[in-house]
Amino acid sequence: MKELGREIILVILADYGAQELLRRLSDPHWFQALGCALGFDWHSSGLTTTVCGALKEGLNPLYKETGLAIAGGKGATSRKTPTEIAEASAALQRDSTPLIYASRMAAKVDNTALQDGYQLYHHLFLFTRDGRWAVIQQGMNAENRYARRYHWLGEQVQNFVCEPESAICCDRREAEVLNLVAADSEGTRVATTVLSQEEPDHLLREVEKLKTLELPARHAVALADLNPRRLRSVLLRTYEAQPEGFEELLRLPGVGPKSLRALALLSELIHGAPPSFQDPARYSFTHGGKDGHPFPVSREAYDTSIHFLRRALQAAKIGHTEKLRAFRRLDRAFTS
Repeated sequence: MKELGREIILVILADYGAQELLRRLSDPHWFQALGCALGFDWHSSGLTTTVCGALKEGLNPLYKETGLAIAGGKGATSRKTPTEIAEASAALQRDSTPLIYASRMAAKVDNTALQDGYQLYHHLFLFTRDGRWAVIQQGMNAENRYARRYHWLGEQVQNFVCEPESAICCDRREAEVLNLVAADSEGTRVATTVLSQEEPDHLLREVEKLKTLELPARHAVALADLNPRRLRSVLLRTYEAQPEGFEELLRLPGVGPKSLRALALLSELIHGAPPSFQDPARYSFTHGGKDGHPFPVSREAYDTSIHFLRRALQAAKIGHTEKLRAFRRLDRAFTS
């Protein structure tokens, strides 16, 4: 997989350029097809981490020549991402600061601002010599054992806290999701920032009053989230920092899922700014398609992906047998 993946990517870099490669990797269907060509079944649960690991191992020794560097990975390796970005950036003679920021914000958004029940355990950050980047990260729901993959493409990110992902894919949609980066949550983002700037004791007095209320059953945030003792330490930190916007609030150390849930609830109860509870996952690989659910089939997109990978496979410098096997796997993926 490492050798085959390296050869495919090298051909794509030569024929289409690094930015087109990042665009392809941010497309969940193309990424899934690449995994199939490398040896996975279409629905294999290990596709994301293994494909990403193979690409990193195969390509990173060449990043000075290709101008494409890959940082991060699964579990403990993901925590080395900032260091790996800094080291590769130094070799590529570029500033690592905005790249490290993008990596951290992508992880913070999908783990904290988007509370869909999937805990991130894999984070891969790809970037080019000229500072373009993409993210492929995955989370696991410990209760239902489903995985969910999040794709980011730097050129599409206009705002880190308003629908920044290029795609979110999973085989199921969740009934209750607190989505603070949805466009519909703009009022909540403004209100939570305002609340975070207020003097803590004044706000905590309001919390005590609010705990006597009863919320409708539809609410994904409970009054139990309003723990005054726990909130006080977070509010002191935000009060001292005086964040100018939700993005600055989100990146503050110590502002985690529970803190944001509490602030989101307060934003609705005090300022009348309800957040979005709609699951943003838009893609599935085992359900839907022909009937338009959860996404319509794009024959043009499929044909483009097939042509793209076939050309890369044909030009790759690998043995005839391995190339033939890869073509067969790719054909099965697009005809199943």
